[in-house]
Amino acid sequence: MPTNSVDKFVIVGDRVLIRPKSSTERTKSGLYLPPNVQEKEKVQSGYVIKTGPGYAVAPPQDPDEPWKETTKQPQYIPLQAAVGDLAIYLLNHAHEIEYEDIKYMIVPQSAILLLIRENDDI
Repeated sequence: MPTNSVDKFVIVGDRVLIRPKSSTERTKSGLYLPPNVQEKEKVQSGYVIKTGPGYAVAPPQDPDEPWKETTKQPQYIPLQAAVGDLAIYLLNHAHEIEYEDIKYMIVPQSAILLLIRENDDI
């Protein structure tokens, strides 16, 4: 997938952009499920493509140091999801978009049930 196509996206707040896994999955008995059956499942999985800045918080106010310059920049609590993670998320909280014939899901961090991370750098 060319990454330059999603570089234009600005993910807002605590949301995560996910590319769903391909729907050519089989059941344990070896039967292939059609895409419309898999899309009706309540839990889906996909790879994190991009994340928002996190949960916005108010800047700290220190009454003991009134001479200190107050910061006007927004501050955020970062998200746990990182680019490349496999995310298991609730489908009923996700919003589907299609851009350049590729299906993406915009999911709030609170709808992600599990993250599978290949590298342990974080």
